[in-house]
Amino acid sequence: MTAPQGPDFSMAGFLGSLSDTVRPGTARPLVVHADELAPLPAGQVPNPTDLSIAGLLPTATFEIFRQSIPPGQSSDLHRHHHETVHYVISGRGHSEIEDESASWSTGDFVYTPPWTWHRHYNDSADAPVEFLTIENSRLLGLLGLGRRQSAGQVTVREARAAFEEDRT
Repeated sequence: MTAPQGPDFSMAGFLGSLSDTVRPGTARPLVVHADELAPLPAGQVPNPTDLSIAGLLPTATFEIFRQSIPPGQSSDLHRHHHETVHYVISGRGHSEIEDESASWSTGDFVYTPPWTWHRHYNDSADAPVEFLTIENSRLLGLLGLGRRQSAGQVTVREARAAFEEDRT
């Protein structure tokens, strides 16, 4: 039984349609191979990192990327409404998140809270950093709450001033 939607929606009908039985999901594919990752066009990434999305995965609430930061480079300073977790596949570096800096290396997880200015640095002069990036951007997009701002290659103080948020 399916609960009515739209003008025929009722809370009683919705609650009556809930079941104690959870059926296995039918979303596919179950596996997206490395060669099926879709690189984001250079014009959509305002920094020297390479981002590829596992866009064929049928996820409804989160997005998964593979990100690479070249030796000695960093991402742009940016913020977004979604939460992000980076798993460091390989490399070492540090992240600037608002007024804090934290070092990381292979095997670590880096958490970026919502709407915080942040940037990730590759501290190696000769090896790229590889991240597996997981974010809840699809969920916020479905709710109409997705937003992102890039300040480019500036300091946090300059970004706050440019976006009229200097907290000094």
